Amino acid sequence: MAWFKRREAPKVKAQGKVSVPSGVWRLCDACGTTALAEEIAIALETCPSCGRHFRMGARARLGRFLDVDSMVEHAGDLAAPDPLGFKDQKKYVDRLKAAEKSAGENEAFILAEGRLHGTPVVAGAFEFKFLGGSMGSVVGEKVTRAFELGSRRASPVILFSASGGARMQEGIVSLMQMAKTSAAIARFREVGRPYVSVLTDPTTGGVAASFALLGDIIIAEPGALVGFAGPRVIEQTIRQKLPEGFQRSEYLLEHGVIDMIVHRRDLRDRVAQIVAMLAPEQSMGLG
Repeated sequence: MAWFKRREAPKVKAQGKVSVPSGVWRLCDACGTTALAEEIAIALETCPSCGRHFRMGARARLGRFLDVDSMVEHAGDLAAPDPLGFKDQKKYVDRLKAAEKSAGENEAFILAEGRLHGTPVVAGAFEFKFLGGSMGSVVGEKVTRAFELGSRRASPVILFSASGGARMQEGIVSLMQMAKTSAAIARFREVGRPYVSVLTDPTTGGVAASFALLGDIIIAEPGALVGFAGPRVIEQTIRQKLPEGFQRSEYLLEHGVIDMIVHRRDLRDRVAQIVAMLAPEQSMGLG
């Protein structure tokens, strides 16, 4: 290959704080190397050197997971209310406007249906950039609708979680979504279709304590933080040092909390295989 076509990232180890030009190169905080942002995007937002999984936007995730041009979004017009007129340092309505501008979405969860290797599925994903993927009334409603849609279509449901937990600005209304979504799963199970839950970094709080850990099959991405309270909070509460890797997906797999860890590049094919096994009469093949 001619020299002018080479675009290899310099393998520079980070020593202290390293400044990386925005938009061209990205620094991996796990292995300390840099890579072209374009290469990381092609690799599904993973580090080409060490495999570190970066956070991935909900719309990009669903677009790359479902078959090309098969994604149809549902309930995209739902936006969060302000039931408590909440205000801390800023008004809740102002935080919502800022989050929408930052994330490019009007809520922290996207609901869609499409096809996975030809099989009709219902899928949903969290947008962590929107208030840390927190679950309020609209997120709970969309998750509930995912299972209701799966029941009507008799289709498998696949959800990708990435959340800091319940949205405090909606108080008890947000906490109610834990019971609401769990009840929706119970109704969905009467249809006899699988629910595959994919845990990404981080999956915590009320989301982890409800539908995220209620999947028929629970998959986690490598290195994902999963748990109710964060490690620092737990250490401060019990005044004990936690085991190495506590609450990471590898630790959870070892202790039987999840079923498997799957690299993002293999996730689409692995979930398609699971769906084909658990709903064979609906699967149209993996070709």
